[in-house]
Amino acid sequence: MIFNLMGWGRVGVGSLVALLALASCSDDWDIHYAPSTGDATSLWESISQESSVSNFAKVLKAADFDRKLSGSQAYTVFALTNDALSASQADSLVEAYQTQKAAGVRDNDNTVVRQFIQNHISLYRHPVSTQTNDSIKMMNGKYAVLTPTSVGGSPFVVTNQLHSNGVLFTVNNRVKYFPNVFEYLGIDHDLDSVFRFINSFSDYEFVESASVPGGIVDGQTVYLDSVMQMRNNILNLLGYINSEDSTYWMLAPTNAEWSRMVTAYRPYYNYANTVANRDSMQETNTRLAILLGTVFSRTVNPEPAFRDSALSTSALSYQYRRMLNADPYYIFYHPFEANGIFAGTRSLECSNGSVLKTADFRIDKRNTFLQTIKVEAENLVRQDTIIDAEQPLEVHTVQSGNAFYDKLSGNQFVELIASNTSADPNHFPYPTVMYSVPDVLANVGYDIYVVMAPVQAYNPYAADADTLPNKILCNLYYNNQDNKLQQRRLGVSVSTPGKVDTIKVAGNFKFPICSYGLSQPNVRLRIQSQVGRNETAKYSTNMRLDCIIFKPTEE
Repeated sequence: MIFNLMGWGRVGVGSLVALLALASCSDDWDIHYAPSTGDATSLWESISQESSVSNFAKVLKAADFDRKLSGSQAYTVFALTNDALSASQADSLVEAYQTQKAAGVRDNDNTVVRQFIQNHISLYRHPVSTQTNDSIKMMNGKYAVLTPTSVGGSPFVVTNQLHSNGVLFTVNNRVKYFPNVFEYLGIDHDLDSVFRFINSFSDYEFVESASVPGGIVDGQTVYLDSVMQMRNNILNLLGYINSEDSTYWMLAPTNAEWSRMVTAYRPYYNYANTVANRDSMQETNTRLAILLGTVFSRTVNPEPAFRDSALSTSALSYQYRRMLNADPYYIFYHPFEANGIFAGTRSLECSNGSVLKTADFRIDKRNTFLQTIKVEAENLVRQDTIIDAEQPLEVHTVQSGNAFYDKLSGNQFVELIASNTSADPNHFPYPTVMYSVPDVLANVGYDIYVVMAPVQAYNPYAADADTLPNKILCNLYYNNQDNKLQQRRLGVSVSTPGKVDTIKVAGNFKFPICSYGLSQPNVRLRIQSQVGRNETAKYSTNMRLDCIIFKPTEE
């Protein structure tokens, strides 16, 4: 080995000698463990010819791992001896594999492959020395501690058998399979319902970069080992509870609790008959309503903050809540106390966290999906129709020194200024704005409010003529089960000048259908000035609107 000694003037002779010695050791190590210096046979040839691991070999061959272990991809195999795996146990594993295979279960999900075979094989060569103390990744993504004498706590019988495509060890005890949170849901029969719903969204994608090419046939690359990676859109929402590189807690209801809540929540997601895929949308959103808020990243929730408040993966961060002026949903205070969400749960340790199994689901729907809907008046997307008012609506910002600062939503509001009608003296303006309201749930009682802003919020020195109250008429538009337009007159209200006035225009109003997740909301609220030509000395025709609020009233 040749070193470039340029620039080593400040390095002592002792240091240089140590480096050369280290290089020499490295050379010896490379020579000792290079594939060319080991047995020229493949891993499978060695395993299939070794009588002491014949039962393990039977399971490998049944699952087509003889082909994998005969190729050029390098593996480290921890083969079970017949003392650790009897012939009858091997036959049971083969039968279980074949039963799942016949039922259409792919190898990535086959419990024999994932929990047994892949739990005893690692990609790449991992020989051991007296200094070894590593955490290696098995083929199923699990991590196992590798020491000079054991893997995952299972002692070696034979070590460092080098072959053309890897290293072979034998062990007298199974390497313990430790399920992650996602996998545990599929193992525990009490949690079947949760697992079936989440797993129904699982799909696998071919990962070319991690697969082993074996050549070109008819212009197409043929792979000796095709690596597939699971994708699941529900886990994108909940959190990656299948990842071995993260730590999560998940609150999981038992099947009976799941069934109870599905029955209770399903009416909230009743869509109109004309909505495409209405049934699947109802069933999916009902179940998401249960699960969103049940997963907690321990990275985001360190001790002791976790004891005070549990921030689920569905919650917005404090910064986003401030920016969006949003309420703190999916955050649970004092979760470990007697009435907390974790009270009475059974904690089950997993490889990447814990499952908190519960037959008494304590997450309050008012902290998760049953939310107050707020439409900001300045939101252009929600301004459906404007009549008899100057356009665009004038937006005012409340300054920090103003007495009404932080008393108006987002410190902004709009003003509807009556259109100039001098060209048509016979027309008197009735300024009107209609807002679309998204994500309204069905069969929920809503109290509906219109929040009016005082003129002083942007002009503390406003003349008396500009501080008059408003008189408004509200009309509600919504659709019925057949998606036919309905209208409800909510009546006339008068605002109180000089204050932020939250006017209740409807109480416990229930909509027959849901618009949650639809791109076109089917609920609209029209706000119209009702000041007549002869009332302008008593009321103002200009309206200042802060927001519209739909607040659920259900206990």
